[in-house]
Amino acid sequence: MKLQTKIPLEKQSHNLIDYKSKLLLIGSCFVENIGDKLSYYKFHNALNPFGILFQPIAIENIINRVINIDYFTEEDLFFYNEQWHCYDVHSCLSNSSKEVLLENLKSIVIQTHQQIVQSSHVIITLGTSWVYRLLETGNIVANCHKKPQKEFLKELLSVEEVSESLGTIMALIKSVNPNASIIFTVSPVRHLKDGFIENTQSKSHLISAVHEVVAPRNNIYYFPSYELMMDELRDYRFYKDDMIHPNQLAINYIWDKFKSIWISDESQKIMYEVEEIQKGLTHKPFNPKSEQHQEFLRNLEIKKSKLQKQFPELDF
Repeated sequence: MKLQTKIPLEKQSHNLIDYKSKLLLIGSCFVENIGDKLSYYKFHNALNPFGILFQPIAIENIINRVINIDYFTEEDLFFYNEQWHCYDVHSCLSNSSKEVLLENLKSIVIQTHQQIVQSSHVIITLGTSWVYRLLETGNIVANCHKKPQKEFLKELLSVEEVSESLGTIMALIKSVNPNASIIFTVSPVRHLKDGFIENTQSKSHLISAVHEVVAPRNNIYYFPSYELMMDELRDYRFYKDDMIHPNQLAINYIWDKFKSIWISDESQKIMYEVEEIQKGLTHKPFNPKSEQHQEFLRNLEIKKSKLQKQFPELDF
């Protein structure tokens, strides 16, 4: 008896992720779930350097600024609720000091430029086609920073607008790193504040646009996070209590699918060793001073040293 419909997935034949790969992950909150997994297994990755970016125009604007090393200026900032903010980045970067914020943003621009140039893989997760346009300037913002709704105009990007934005993102990345593999995915997190029908419309625009630009022969790929959640995990037991975000079981399931097709078999063996060490590091002994625990710690150090000789960049 079949109790689940399965999405056919084939392992990539080339450009697989291994422990020599350098990854940059940008996009919605779901990309952070994948990034956390990569970090746990000690892959070399940079995760959302400018914070969560939900929609393609926000990602395009940041990539454009980073590629051209276009630093933020005072004109890009505004003061609200006792902090300085920037409409192009997430509020996690906001600061009570304008100077500190500008210096932090400058540093992130430099670091992210280097990461794009050096990355073997760039993973971009799209969350929504809905955008907010600041009425004062006419610009589409990445984050409203909880300012009043009346200051913005809410719009739905068309499939053509999303496709054009993705094309620009790809062209910018390829201009400095032609060999990078770009992996697009659509976040399975439902944006129900937009409305049920509106969320479906938004996701459909993203999916249609992505499939207009995906071209494996040019190292442009699609990973079906959204479809795995909607089709293989079509049950509310796979959601958190808010019934919107995937729970840990769902995240683990989607991660296992990603791992099976994108991470090399050799690296998956190493992941097993890394996981053993990670579990050992979090082990809580009954008696920390016992000889048995001291022996456990010595063996753990031997495992770490052995793995770090093979991969010096691993940091536990």
